Amino acid sequence: MKLFDYALDFKAIFPEYENRFPWEITPLIPEIVQNWINALPEEEYYIDGTIAIHKTAVIETGVILKGPILISKNCFVGAHAYLRGGVFLAESVKIGPGCEIKTSMLLPGSATAHFNFIGDSIIGSYVNFEAGSVIANHYNEREDKQITVRIGVENKATGVEKFGALVGDYSKIGANAVLSPGTILDSRTIVGRLALIDQQSGQL
Repeated sequence: MKLFDYALDFKAIFPEYENRFPWEITPLIPEIVQNWINALPEEEYYIDGTIAIHKTAVIETGVILKGPILISKNCFVGAHAYLRGGVFLAESVKIGPGCEIKTSMLLPGSATAHFNFIGDSIIGSYVNFEAGSVIANHYNEREDKQITVRIGVENKATGVEKFGALVGDYSKIGANAVLSPGTILDSRTIVGRLALIDQQSGQL
């Protein structure tokens, strides 16, 4: 699989990682984000060590930021959102009130509504999450917590115990839907409200 077949803008933003699997990239997100911050122009960003916020971004009251975090041009982060563990928000990303984003990249134009959780994931461009939808990143209920992904008709071991999802460009995730660990969604996938996506059990 080629990551940019799912998230086209990834190749332009992170060309050095275009041939890596997404579950190989997510553990590196804190390092990737910090390296970006170190090279940013100070006249365009408010920079405080491990946190960089573009001067056009809007950050509402009560937001908690635990770096490294990069919030790009024209982003919006709603009240009481919680970003931690390495977060990259590309241009014009919107994070709704009360959302938690952990060790993830959201590419241009993507948006969460409110009370979403996205963990250890790569989200393509112009993806929309309705309220309460969740990307789970860990098999709490299993003895063997190693995550397997399904690519086409084949299962592939990732070798990691934390990986959420790769969500393709222009996908729509319905309210209160859950994407199980290791979910891979093609571009323009529509996930219904209240759906459980568990590709290892044959659901989507």
